[in-house]
Order: sequence, then structure tokens, then C-alpha cells
Amino acid sequence: MKHSLWAVLLLIYYSNVHSFCGFYVAKADTQLFNKASQVVIVRQDDKTVLTMANDFKGDPQEFAIVIPVPTFIEEGQIHIGDKQIINHLDNYTAPRLVEYFDDDPCRVYLREAGPAMSAAPKSESSDMIRSKKNSHGVTIEAEYTIGEYDILILSAQQSDGLEQWLIENDYKIPKKANQVLDSYIRQNVRFFVAKVNLTEHSKLGFSYLRPIQVAYESPKFILPIRLGTLNADGDQELFIYTLTQKGRVETTNYRNVKLPSNMELPLFIKKEFPDFYRALFEEQVRKQSMRAVFLEYAWDMNWCDPCAADPLSVEELQELGVFWLRDRRPDNWAELDVFVTRLHLRYNADTFPEDLIFQETSDRENFQGRYIVRHPWEGKETCDEAKQYRQQLGVRYEGEARRLADLTGWDIQKIRQKMKIPEEGTPDSKTWWQRLWHRN
Repeated sequence: MKHSLWAVLLLIYYSNVHSFCGFYVAKADTQLFNKASQVVIVRQDDKTVLTMANDFKGDPQEFAIVIPVPTFIEEGQIHIGDKQIINHLDNYTAPRLVEYFDDDPCRVYLREAGPAMSAAPKSESSDMIRSKKNSHGVTIEAEYTIGEYDILILSAQQSDGLEQWLIENDYKIPKKANQVLDSYIRQNVRFFVAKVNLTEHSKLGFSYLRPIQVAYESPKFILPIRLGTLNADGDQELFIYTLTQKGRVETTNYRNVKLPSNMELPLFIKKEFPDFYRALFEEQVRKQSMRAVFLEYAWDMNWCDPCAADPLSVEELQELGVFWLRDRRPDNWAELDVFVTRLHLRYNADTFPEDLIFQETSDRENFQGRYIVRHPWEGKETCDEAKQYRQQLGVRYEGEARRLADLTGWDIQKIRQKMKIPEEGTPDSKTWWQRLWHRN
């Protein structure tokens, strides 16, 4: 059985290339990573819409989540989302590979610079809910059945009572959960608890669990992750997509690091882009000692360059909870007023001991994880510029090899072999004067 973050959670170049043009050829979406969870957060002022995409695989009756929420959640604040929209958002924001083709060096040209919810809930009466209060100091404040989920809203007086209540109700509590639960209880939070309603799941006919969405108001811009690390079997992967009005979102209690981007790489990466990106991310995580949140994408939603997927439609954004678009026409992309930020982290309980705390900044500078392969010109040499171009290709290839080795930690000799670059010290790699006086 495989748990997502939420099934475990709380259980739990060219230097003169100025524009982002080129031909898009590959992307690095979340499917490249194991144990990857996705969360979409829509945020404006104190209003938040949280969408949790569960990658749970296994018997649905074993699925359960317990998530601290800062306020009481009413039935109408819970919705069942569409995983395909999250997949679209993932594709749109994914790091991408683009390719260029060198121009004929004999041609005189001017390189132009460019700009860079419906549900069928059934809830118990308030009298029935009140009758279940004070079991181990745990209060069931509300019960809902929405889609394929049975949902409880709990409050608790003490962590050991909550822990005992969860155990008695067949929730698998991780070791050392008591202390973390206590910290949430002292903050006077509620607990959002969801299990799969097998009868409803069978009626609906879905072969997967759909995302759960929760809308609430709170001054806290936070994502709880702590309990989810307690019984995790290894490091976890988390992708966070934020949709805001003002600008880029960043964490306030962890380092924010932009991934290396806009770098020219060897041509063979076109066929090995998934392996390259996994290795790049792992190397950056290692260099930051797994204590950083990485920025993979930040852009206005109404355009992209190059596009790994079309921007989301107004209808899709509304489904994700972008409530300030409710009066927009479905085809009006001109002024969406939505800024998307994609964050990626790999973490465990030691490296990320605190929940993620965010802030929305006014920074609207575009950024994307973007990598370049450039095809050399293969025409005949009919001018001096073409001869100079040929002579410079070796320097360019060596630079690409060194850059790739630095980004990924791969063996540079193996990279050179794939690129068919002569090893240092071989006759083909020597300068003209080395070949002149040292012929052996």
C-alpha cells in the first residue's frame, strides 16, 4: 500500500539569447518522482481554498487523513475537485526543455531581443452530534458525507485523548505523534478527518480518489506537514501550486531557492530529460542539505513562453477555487489577474521540523525551470565566420559537459563519452601549439 502526503499527513546559451523562445520538447512533471503529493492553494487576503490531491493506491477502506485546520469548517466549505485540472496545472508549470538550431554563420542577420462543486452530503442532526461529545475529551463538531468521503470536524482538549480516540476509531497513529498533536491543540485548531465511504465510492464508480477541497478564512497562511513525516518510510516529495493576485509566494520559515535555469546542455539530454531533471533536483537538494524550498515556476497565468501546456481556462481556475474570477467570461484570458507559483521540496522530519508558513510577495518577475539544447549548424564552410564557428564548437561542447556535471553530479568523463568529446590530454584536445611541439 502506498500513501500520499495526505494519507500519512497527521497520521499520518547563449548569453545573447534574451527571450524565452525556442521549441518546447519535453517537461518534468510530478510523475517523475516517487511518493509525490500535490497541493493547490488559492489565497487572497484571509481567504484560502486548499485542494489536496491524494496519490493513494491500495484498498480504499484503508485511506484516512487527519489535517489540522485553523477554524470550524461548515459543510458548504468542502468540495470534491477534479484531478485532471491539477494535472493540467502541473503540466503548465513543469520545468521544460527547449531546443534551438544555430544559424548559418555566413549569413548576416540581426538577432532580435524579445521580452524576456456539487456534493450530495448527508449529515447527522445537531442533537445526534452533541450526543457524541466528550469521548476522551474529543468533540465531534460536525459530520458530513461529501462525494466518496465521510468527513468529521473534531476538536480536542488534550493530545493523548485525541490519540486514543483516533486509535479506537481505526486510525493508524504514527509513533511520537502525541507531542505534535499537542502543539496543534494548544493553538486551538480543529481537525479535519476524512475516510472513504465505500458505499458512495462504489456508487460513483471512480477507480481513484478525487481531490478534497476546503475553503476557509484565517490570517494564517500555512500548510501542516509535521505529523506526516513521523511514520513516513523515507523522504517525501511535495509540489505546491499557489494561485494569488499580487505576486509570487514564498516560505517565511525555510530558505527559498530558485532552481538553476536557462542553461545550455548537451544534445543527448533531449532523450534523457527525465533522468537529467531527477538528477538535477537531487543534486540541488544535496547542496542545500534538504533544507530549502525550490522555486520551479512563477508566472502570470494568462501567458507562457515556451508553453509546456496551455494556460488554465477561467472555468478551470474557478474550479480550483479562484473566487475573484466568478464574474469573468469563460474565454476571457486577457486579464486573469492570477499569478501562479510552483514550489517543490523534498523533506523529512529532521530537515523540515516545522509546518510551512507562506507569504505572498509583490514580486511578479517571471521565472521557470528552463533548459536548452542547441543543434550545431551543419552546412559547408564558405566564409571565415564559418571556420571560426567550427573552431569554437569544441569550447562550447566542453562548457556544456562541465555545466551538466555540476548540475547533476554525473561523471564528466561519461558525459564527454556520450558527447564524443575527446578526453583531456588526447591529441584532438590539445591546442595548436601543443600539437606543434609535442607530437606524442
